[in-house]
Amino acid sequence: MLDINVVRKNPDLVKENMRKKFQDHKLNLVDEVVALDTQYRQTKTKADDLRAQRNALSKKIGVLMGQGNKAEAENVKAQVASMAQELADLEASEEPLLDQIKQRMMSIPNLIDPTVPLGKDDSENVERYRVGEAALKPFEIPYHVEIMEKLAGIDLDAARKVAGNGFYYLIGDVARLHSAILSFARDFMIDKGFTYVIPPFMIRSEVVTGVMSFTEMENMMYKIEGEDLYLVGTSEHSMIGKFIDSILEEDQLPYTYTSYSPCFRKEVGAHGIEERGAYRVHQFEKQEMIVVCKPEDSQKWFEFLYKTTVEFFRSMDIPVRVLECCSGDLADLKSKSVDVEAWSPRQQKYFEVGSCSNLTDAQARRLQIRVAGKEGKYFAHTLNNTVVAPPRMLIAFLENNLNEDGSINIPVLLRPYMGGKTILTPKK
Repeated sequence: MLDINVVRKNPDLVKENMRKKFQDHKLNLVDEVVALDTQYRQTKTKADDLRAQRNALSKKIGVLMGQGNKAEAENVKAQVASMAQELADLEASEEPLLDQIKQRMMSIPNLIDPTVPLGKDDSENVERYRVGEAALKPFEIPYHVEIMEKLAGIDLDAARKVAGNGFYYLIGDVARLHSAILSFARDFMIDKGFTYVIPPFMIRSEVVTGVMSFTEMENMMYKIEGEDLYLVGTSEHSMIGKFIDSILEEDQLPYTYTSYSPCFRKEVGAHGIEERGAYRVHQFEKQEMIVVCKPEDSQKWFEFLYKTTVEFFRSMDIPVRVLECCSGDLADLKSKSVDVEAWSPRQQKYFEVGSCSNLTDAQARRLQIRVAGKEGKYFAHTLNNTVVAPPRMLIAFLENNLNEDGSINIPVLLRPYMGGKTILTPKK
């Protein structure tokens, strides 16, 4: 959420930012906020003036009574009484006005970073760079589900009977590989100095609306019927929520966490759920990075976070590229974002395996996460980034480490988490 002062003082800047995000349908929100804010401030000023007059008259009553001038005191009492209803009406209108302002402010997107390329959607994202040789295999690569099935490692049919499309049973070596990658990611981030956390996997509505836009919430979140609880779509939600209504000490910043959680997503939208696949699913697990820092440090952390994901994937010999997300592909709370994509030898293209975002103070403002600095309080900056999210990452791993006989090579760094195994072989 933006600072209301930005909308007050520079509404044209806010509108131009909307145009850059191709959200012209929201332009009217700026004028509505300005009008409502003017009305609110006029109402508050009038109420404050009335309170001041009432207080002055109340003191005058005491003086008059002390002087024995009861008749004049009664007249002043009548004036105070006549103010009471007007003041009550003014006070009653303040809260609804604030609610209307907040409702509109929550739909106004964060200001995008000046370096963000302009574009309507993800088809106009800009490639930053590539790392690793995007090589082709000298043999045909099966679909990822077929690779897993030959390893006796997945059962989609049984999962469909139990839960429907978008779910899976991972079995045997594939299930162990899935857990091994997450464990390796956990230790990889701990070695980077991050604190490991297992957070709540459900959050309240005030946290949901604090960490994401309404559109994201509708398209992603599963609500627990009859309770004020939602299943997390990523541990970022509960990790940032950890700081709700907090005043942090400046000398304790930054907070750097790496968190594990299962993730649950409705995946409403154009992409939909695959009937036979593990790329876009309703349930998966993820290792995440979270940073809460001073505003002047957030860009430095942004660069560090996504480069750490690149380093993680390269440690397993998976070629990757980094894409700069264009203005139209940024969610409303994001100021800047990049996607990390892994090479798919089968598709002969890259696909998304992680996303890194700088939300500046948008989440902190919604959740009231402030910092006590030397010159007063200010809102923190928050960032998040995917370390790894199997089973999607498994697709890249299996394809890039596949041999012609269907066996899978295990990179050296992953072998301790696989009981020393160097290779996975197909089951008869």
